[in-house]
Amino acid sequence: MISQFVGSSPASVCPSLCPSPLRDCIQKTLNEWSSQISPDLIREFPDVLECTVPHAVEKINPDEREEMKVSAKLFIVGSNSSSSTRNAVDMACSVLGVAQLDSVIIASPPIEDGVNLSLEHLQPYWEELENLVQSKKIVAIGTSDLDKTQLEQLYQWAQVKPNSNQVNLASCCVMPPDLTAFAKQFDIQLLTHNDPKELLSEASFQKALQESIPDIQAQDWVPLWLLRYSVIVKSRGIIKSKGYILQAKRRGS
Repeated sequence: MISQFVGSSPASVCPSLCPSPLRDCIQKTLNEWSSQISPDLIREFPDVLECTVPHAVEKINPDEREEMKVSAKLFIVGSNSSSSTRNAVDMACSVLGVAQLDSVIIASPPIEDGVNLSLEHLQPYWEELENLVQSKKIVAIGTSDLDKTQLEQLYQWAQVKPNSNQVNLASCCVMPPDLTAFAKQFDIQLLTHNDPKELLSEASFQKALQESIPDIQAQDWVPLWLLRYSVIVKSRGIIKSKGYILQAKRRGS
């Protein structure tokens, strides 16, 4: 039996600048969700716990879809399965009521301490992103925090090339010249971000879960992935909505 926790939250209560507001966002969503359900649902542990607050998530009006750009950044938290990529994209499309995301950036997958990120770490996730581009679930795909060598290796290997790479200005006040030159040569957009290295830890997720739903045995649950989305009005460049979608799994399931 697979037991999953699926949650989505609006960004009006979830600013994406640091982990603490994210945990508060998760906790607020869980508090509201748990207040509306039967206690028996939690005690029985169904295959899937879908923790959503429907009124808080705004689906995109089909008549306005062409006017909107839907972007997402995917953080792999505790899963070594590339299927997490497809699950996250499918869920984002379902939550927002769209058939396709305009862009998806994948954060560097988790690796062991002392190990340098390599192409081999990225390949399984990138292959799944390529499949999603080919099946028209995503228009463009990008990377985060790759240096020039890593980006070049991925670019040379990939069938669907990255169209963007995010750089964390907390660790790099000026874009590295070699990265800038490579990106310009191959028309890769360089973007900036200020996400912490660990956006959501297992411990912080479990703490939010335990405080919101004391009977759920939070230590048994581990977050698999977190997706942050934003819906932008193209003509005005303003964010209409943004939020998070999270999936967690019970240990041993």
